Amino acid sequence: MWCSGKLSHSKSYNSISLSMEQSSLEQQAPSNSIVHQTPERGVTRRVVILSILLAVLFGYIIPYTDVYFSDTYLGAAHLPPGAIGALLILLLVINPLLKVLSGKLAFRRNELLTIYSTCLFSCLVPGHGGENFFVSTLIAPFYFATPENKWMGFMQPYLKPWLTPALNANGTVNTKLVEGWFIGGTAVPWAAWIVPLLAWSAMILASYIMLGCLSVMLRAQWVEREALAFPLLKLPLDMTEESGGVSGFVGKLFINKTMWVGFGIAVFIELMNGLNHYFPDIPAVPLKFTGAFFTETPWNQIGLNIPQLWIIVLGITYLLTSEVSFSLWFFYLFIKLQLLVAYYMGLSPSALPKMFGQTGGAHIFTGFQQVGAYFAFAALTLWSAREHLGHVCKRAFGRARAASGESSEALSYPTAFWGFVFAFLFLIGWSVAAGIAPLVAIVLWILYLVLAITLTRVVIECGLLFVQQGWTPTNTVAMLGGSGPGTWLPPTSIVPASMLQLSMFTDLRAFLMPSFVQSFKLASDRKIEMRKMLALISAVIVIGLAMGIWMNVRLGYEYGGLQLNSWFAQGGAKLPAAYSSTLIHQSQPVGWGNWFWMGIGVAETFAIAFARSRFLWFPLHPIGLLMCLTYPMNQMWFSIFLGWLAKTLISRFGDNEAYQKLVPFFLGLVLGDVVMMLFWLAINVYTGMMTYNLMPS
Repeated sequence: MWCSGKLSHSKSYNSISLSMEQSSLEQQAPSNSIVHQTPERGVTRRVVILSILLAVLFGYIIPYTDVYFSDTYLGAAHLPPGAIGALLILLLVINPLLKVLSGKLAFRRNELLTIYSTCLFSCLVPGHGGENFFVSTLIAPFYFATPENKWMGFMQPYLKPWLTPALNANGTVNTKLVEGWFIGGTAVPWAAWIVPLLAWSAMILASYIMLGCLSVMLRAQWVEREALAFPLLKLPLDMTEESGGVSGFVGKLFINKTMWVGFGIAVFIELMNGLNHYFPDIPAVPLKFTGAFFTETPWNQIGLNIPQLWIIVLGITYLLTSEVSFSLWFFYLFIKLQLLVAYYMGLSPSALPKMFGQTGGAHIFTGFQQVGAYFAFAALTLWSAREHLGHVCKRAFGRARAASGESSEALSYPTAFWGFVFAFLFLIGWSVAAGIAPLVAIVLWILYLVLAITLTRVVIECGLLFVQQGWTPTNTVAMLGGSGPGTWLPPTSIVPASMLQLSMFTDLRAFLMPSFVQSFKLASDRKIEMRKMLALISAVIVIGLAMGIWMNVRLGYEYGGLQLNSWFAQGGAKLPAAYSSTLIHQSQPVGWGNWFWMGIGVAETFAIAFARSRFLWFPLHPIGLLMCLTYPMNQMWFSIFLGWLAKTLISRFGDNEAYQKLVPFFLGLVLGDVVMMLFWLAINVYTGMMTYNLMPS
C-alpha cells in the first residue's frame, strides 16, 4: 500500500517501528503492488538495448543541461524528469504506433517499468549531485589558490600525485592543465587525467557496489516487513497501468478526466511563467512571495526562507501520510523557533557560534541536534531490522538455510553480505592509500553509511525529490574531537579527507541507494527477474559514470570552467581547500557543549520513536528532525505545508472516496509540471537561455 501503517507491536523486529501510521482514509487505498496473475517478462532483449541507448543519450545530454546551461535538471531528483519523459514517449508515442501494427509488438508493463528503473540510474549518475562532481574538486583549489589564502602551501604537500591531475609525478603543480580547464578553448590533456580518473572511478564503483549490496540486504525488511510507502513509485505505476493491454492505446491514468484537470493547471501556470521569462510583458503566475518578511525583532532572528510553491512537491505531498508531511514542515519551524527562545533568554542568535561546514548556516545548538537525530535514526532503523539482518549474517557464515524468497533477490544473501564487506574494506584501503589515517577512514565511511541509510529512508518514506544532510562528516567530527597537528585528525588526513568528503559526502542529492531500493521494490512487486534487472542496472551505471566523467572533463576545456555551473566549478569545488584551512588551524569551536546538543538530538529522536510505538494518536515522525536544517527543506517546506493542508482538509470534510478521487488530480499536477520542465528545457537549450529552473536547484 502506498501509505504504510505501523506494524503489529507483537512482532519483535518492530518493537520501536519507524514506519508511518496509516490513517483510516489510507487503509482502503488500492495497491498497485499486488499482482494476481503471472506478469510479463521485464528484462527482454529490446529493453536491454533501449536501456543502454538511453544511458548513452542521458550521459551525453545531462552534463550539458546541468553543468553548462544550469537549467532544470533532467536527473538530480529521485523522480527524474528524464525518466518520466522517457516513459511518456514510450506510452504516448511508441506504444500507440506499435499497437497499430500489432498489439503483440507494444511494450508490456513490466518492460516499461524495467526501462524506468534503469533510467533512474542513467539520469542520476552523470548529473548534478552525482559522484562525478569530483572532476572539478580535484583542480579548483589549485586554480583559486592565492598568496593570501595560502591554499597551495598546505594542499600540495598532502596530496598524492595520483589523486589529482593538477600535480605532476614529482609533486609540482601542472599550471597549464588547471588553467586550461577553467579558461577553456584548449584540447583535453587526457594523458594527465587518465590515472586520477581511473583511481576515483574505482572508488566510486566500489561505493556503488556497497550501496547495492546493502539495498539487497534491506529490501525484504523495508518492502515486506515494514511495508514502507515508496510514494515516488506511484506515478510510474499508475502511468503504466493497463498500458500493455491490446485494448486501447493508452493506460487508465491518461483517460482519467480528473488527472487532466491537474495536468492542465500545472501546464497553464508553468507556460505563463516561462513565457514571462522570455517576454516580460506577459503576466506570470506568482509562485513565490516577494518583499521583506520577518524583518522586525525578534522574528528576524529565525532566518525563515521566503515561502514559495513548487507544483511537483505539492502533488507528491498529497500521497504521503499526514503524519509524515506534518512532521516535515513542523520540525522545520520548530528548529527555527528555538532561535526565538534563545533570543528571549538574552542570547542573540546572530552572536551564537555557527556549526562549521553546515550548509544551512546552522547554530551549534540546533545543528548538533540534527546530527544526533541521524545517529539515533540509523540506530533505530538497524534495530528494527535486527532479526532480518541477523538471518542475513547467519546465511553469510553458513549457519542458516536460504528462506523461500531469497532465490528471487537480486543477489543471494551471502553474496550481498560479502560484497558489502569487501567493498567497504576496499574503500578503507583506498582512503588509506590516499593518505588518510586508518581510524579516520573508518569513521568517514561509517558516517557515510549512516547518511546513506537515513537519507534513503527519507526518500522512500517522504517522497522528497532530493535530499541532503546539511552537515559534513569530517567537519562535524572535528568539532567533537578536535583537528590539526597533534590530534587524531592531523593535516596529513585532513587534506585528502576534505577532498574525498566534498566529492562523495557533501551533496548527496542524487546518490544511488534510493534508486536501488525503488528498483528492487518494483521488481519484487511485479515479479520482474531481479537478478537480470541488477545486471542491466550495473551496465547502465558504468556507462553513465564513464559518460558523465568524460563530459565534465571535456566541457571545462571546451567552454571554460568559469562559464559552467557556479556550484560545480567554483563554489563547491573550492570547499576542500577552505575546509582544510579551517580544520588545520583549529578555527572552529570544539567542546563538550557540542556533545551535549548532539545528545539532545538523540534523546528527541528516541522519545518520538517511543511515543509513536505506544500512542496511536501521536502526530510526529522523527524523520522531520533529519531534514529540518537542510537546503531541500528550505526550498520545499511551504509546498509540503500546502500539500499537507490540502490532504487534511479533504480528509476532514470529505470521505475516503473523495480522497481517492482526487489522487489523479495531484498526480496530474506532478505530471504536468514534469512535462513543462521538459518543454522549457528543450526551448532553453534551443535558444541558449540559461539558469531557468522549474525545480529546486
